[in-house]
Amino acid sequence: MLKKIAHLIFFGNYFYGFCTVALAIEASLQQEAQLNNLSFYLALYFATIIYYTYAYIQERDAPIYNKRTEWYAQNRRLVRITQLLYLIICIAIGIYLLNLYKEKIFIITPWQLAILAVTGMVSLSYYGIPKKLPDFFNIRNTGWFKPFAIGLIWATVVTYVPILWSQVEQHTTYKFSPENGWFFVKNFMYISLLAILFDIKDYAADHNRRLKTFVVRAGLRKTIFLIIIPLSLLGLVSLLLFASSMHFPWLRIAINCIPFICLIIVALSMQQRKSIIYYLAVIDGLMLLKALCGIAAWMLLNK
Repeated sequence: MLKKIAHLIFFGNYFYGFCTVALAIEASLQQEAQLNNLSFYLALYFATIIYYTYAYIQERDAPIYNKRTEWYAQNRRLVRITQLLYLIICIAIGIYLLNLYKEKIFIITPWQLAILAVTGMVSLSYYGIPKKLPDFFNIRNTGWFKPFAIGLIWATVVTYVPILWSQVEQHTTYKFSPENGWFFVKNFMYISLLAILFDIKDYAADHNRRLKTFVVRAGLRKTIFLIIIPLSLLGLVSLLLFASSMHFPWLRIAINCIPFICLIIVALSMQQRKSIIYYLAVIDGLMLLKALCGIAAWMLLNK
């Protein structure tokens, strides 16, 4: 029973939904913005599930080479029904929020929407949408660029979108600063590194498809020791320098260092082959850990 629940949570992308909401809350707190309406986070949660599930419901004829694709084959009807249900929920929430804040929506400037539109185009091209575009527009097939596209999408959704909507709810223009850019880059690089780590799971399949991911190009050990760990250390040093320049309390700095240290530990553990649940729970779990550490640091120091 517990195994079935675990498969539902991780294979059904419900865990991704939790990660998105937690990271969005963390980013808002760190950027000193008001938290959004509960309906906003519900829409964010279900939209994440819809987005990540889309890839698997399209692979009707995909070979069953791991437990996740097998789970989707066995639960195809359930997944399609829940996709439709969650889409209806998102549309309903969208209509509700637009109606509730219809007089305040125009506080978002065209330039702010333009930045959002760029990420929107990247998120659609991740699945090769629209379908008539050449295959190289499908970011999932680009290998080296895919992790950074994932990092860009996540960083925009959890760092930038909540701030934009907070402006609407509070009917106050948020003053963006270089600090916001730093928080965005931090989330971008952290999640991009997790995406590179996650490609280790698909090494054999990507090699057979001649998809030049970092792992396929450089090999497992070089990816870990020449890419993941050095960039993680760079992120850690950047965090320390930024936190020192902002005169953050030492406790806040220490708590926010935990995700980077855990990222390095997990990277070292990837030298041995793991189960798919390990990749989903542990690697993706680092996103949730980062969010919880950020929230905990903020709460401890703002009592």
